[in-house]
Amino acid sequence: MANLNKVLLIGNLTKDPELRYTPQGTAVVNLRIAVHRRWKAQSGEQKEEVCFLTVVAWDKQAEVCNQYLRKGAPIFVEGRLQSRSWEDNTGAKRNVIEGRAERVQFLGQPIITYTIKAALDS
Repeated sequence: MANLNKVLLIGNLTKDPELRYTPQGTAVVNLRIAVHRRWKAQSGEQKEEVCFLTVVAWDKQAEVCNQYLRKGAPIFVEGRLQSRSWEDNTGAKRNVIEGRAERVQFLGQPIITYTIKAALDS
């Protein structure tokens, strides 16, 4: 049976990145993004829906995202979906599906994009 878990998203950050570190010192950042879909209904009316997602980036990519991105920034994310489960403070089981970034490209700022690519390549 064939399997594929690949996500390509273009959206805008709905809040500033949230950087934290694991107990082992690995950087991880949550990027909250809004992805818009616009289409024309059969009636001719313009429709729009917005999907709000959390994308998680790790290591050096997490630190670079935290350094250069701010609320409203347009980004392109290439990655995969992942699910997590945990128990909250009340003992209730919680589940979430989020994006796991393999690559984050900053849109609309070519100088910063070049700088980040150079930083990641070094």
